[in-house]
Amino acid sequence: MTWRSAALALLLTACGAREFHLVSSDEIEGDAISAALTDTAGDPTRGEHVFVDRDRGHCILCHAVNGLEAEFHGNVGPDLTLVGDRLDQGQLRLRIVDYQIVQPGTLMPSYYRIHDLYQVGDAYKGAPILTAQEVEDLVAYLSVRSVEDER
Repeated sequence: MTWRSAALALLLTACGAREFHLVSSDEIEGDAISAALTDTAGDPTRGEHVFVDRDRGHCILCHAVNGLEAEFHGNVGPDLTLVGDRLDQGQLRLRIVDYQIVQPGTLMPSYYRIHDLYQVGDAYKGAPILTAQEVEDLVAYLSVRSVEDER
């Protein structure tokens, strides 16, 4: 997503546009978003930070990853240790952006969606949980989580 797209999203949100979508349906192919959301490649190191940061993704609240040095690993969601062997980057991207599309009713938050949300605090309305770059950083981090890490 370019800065112009982000500015348009903020403008439309400020003007009361309720159905603005950060990712359009034509960008979704099956169970994946193949195209990156940014022109800047994701960084696995930053992605790991997003994964554990309480103020960002906080993915570790529900998911475990072997070898990740963190005090707590959740067990509500699937273990993501080898997720890079199971899912490609496009599949990971859609699951982070809005897993409701893949599995309606899931408990996993939609990290890059601002429409059709309920019980959102006033401070968080009109903005996604993660930026497009943070989504790409998470995709990069989870993509390198593979059998190679287990050796």
